[in-house]
Parts: sequence; C-alpha cells; structure tokens
Amino acid sequence: MERIIKMGTYLEHMAFKVNDLDWCVKFFQEVFDMPIRLSLGEKPNRKIWLHAGIQLNEDLSFTNVEGRCDHFALMTTEYDEVLKKCLEWGCVQTETGENWLRMPNGMIIELKRGDNAVLETILEQKPWVD
Repeated sequence: MERIIKMGTYLEHMAFKVNDLDWCVKFFQEVFDMPIRLSLGEKPNRKIWLHAGIQLNEDLSFTNVEGRCDHFALMTTEYDEVLKKCLEWGCVQTETGENWLRMPNGMIIELKRGDNAVLETILEQKPWVD
C-alpha cells in the first residue's frame, strides 16, 4: 500500500547556548563543511545559523551545566573522515558508542552514515530561506 505524505516535516534548526562561539563556528565549518547562512548581533551577543539546522547563541556566562539539548544527530557521507576530524578537534567517544562524540564544550553529536543521493536531494530542495 502506497503511503501518501500530506505534510513534510524536518528539523529546521536546533539552538545551542555556547560560550565559545568562534571555536564552534570554525569546528562545524572545518569538520562538517557547514557554511554560515545567517549571522546577527555583535559580540558578546551574537547568533549564528549554520546550514544543516544548527543555531549557535553566544552567552559568555554559560557554564555548560544545563540548558543545552541532550544531543543532535548529523548525517554525513564522509563518516570515517569526519569521525577522524572530530577526534583531532578534541571530541571524545562516549560510552554509548564510537559514533557518539562529546565536543570539548560538552555538546554531544550522534554521527550517522548518510547516503549521498539522499543528502543531495535534501540540499537541492534548499529548505531554508536566504
């Protein structure tokens, strides 16, 4: 039986408080090739939106104790290369598994293997507004 999807749903973005905005932006750009799609505000109150639905909100007083999500999952076609880069950037694998990585600032990434054709289709649809 064919399933008819009446409404498409996707994660538009997930926002994180960070006290190390410049490091986080550089990490996501160099490890995952995620360009900035929007930047608002001035230091120390900047907000940065990256492609792939990640928003980083600068808060220099944030102590990483609470107020951040449990984890976020990133799918990549370059799994082995990205895993290696994450470890080089100081991420550590958690007890959950080798694809669960804790960034030095406490954020947790679930790294997933992606299919290139699927990812290309998603990017071609450009689900964000420039």
